[in-house]
Amino acid sequence: MKFHARDLDSVREATERLLTAVAKMDNAAVTQPSRLPGWTRGHVLAHLARNADAIVNVLEGRPMYVSGEARDADIERDAPRPLDAQLTDLRDSANRFQDAAAVPADWSRTVELRNGVTDEASRVPFRRWIEVELHHVDLDIGYELEDLPEEFTQREINFLTERFRDHPTVPAVTIKQDDGRLLFTGAVKGLTPEQLESGSHSLLVTGRQADLLGWLAGRRDGAALRVEGGTLPSLPAL
Repeated sequence: MKFHARDLDSVREATERLLTAVAKMDNAAVTQPSRLPGWTRGHVLAHLARNADAIVNVLEGRPMYVSGEARDADIERDAPRPLDAQLTDLRDSANRFQDAAAVPADWSRTVELRNGVTDEASRVPFRRWIEVELHHVDLDIGYELEDLPEEFTQREINFLTERFRDHPTVPAVTIKQDDGRLLFTGAVKGLTPEQLESGSHSLLVTGRQADLLGWLAGRRDGAALRVEGGTLPSLPAL
């Protein structure tokens, strides 16, 4: 099975978990604050539905969003809807995404996302998986970073360390996971593997997978992590 096909299965499973959890909410809960500053749970649900449609646009060769302003306006428009409307939209948009991804296509092609970001089409299903899993946590309805599938957590840690590698505002960081695995991010260009592994030319950050992911994804402040060689940096917004 091709890698993107596995990810599509994982998106489907994550979406079912999300729908099952959201169905236990009520209209009042939809209006309550989420863990994302300034957003209610309704904002998160509306974003997830509109993001599914936006990824359909990407797969079909259209701009992901008409504009940043239109994206924000759509979320604001849909956020106050009652639970049944949110659920229906979330389910229907997820089905539209799966239908678009089922059309035979060249998964090695390059596609354009937001703000000029490009990627291989085969990585787009994983990007949708990220949206579903992390925003499920953001809803603050009992699903935590510790509950995420282990494969997802490791891949998202890898994805984010790659994203922040050589970022001008992030110092060199060596991440040591609790299984002993080493990852490198920040201003590591020019440093040798020996320098990075020793931590002598970088911050050494160690901790559990969930806490590392929380820091990298902007969901936790990193207080549970151990830091040697300096202060844990604030990372750019995703």
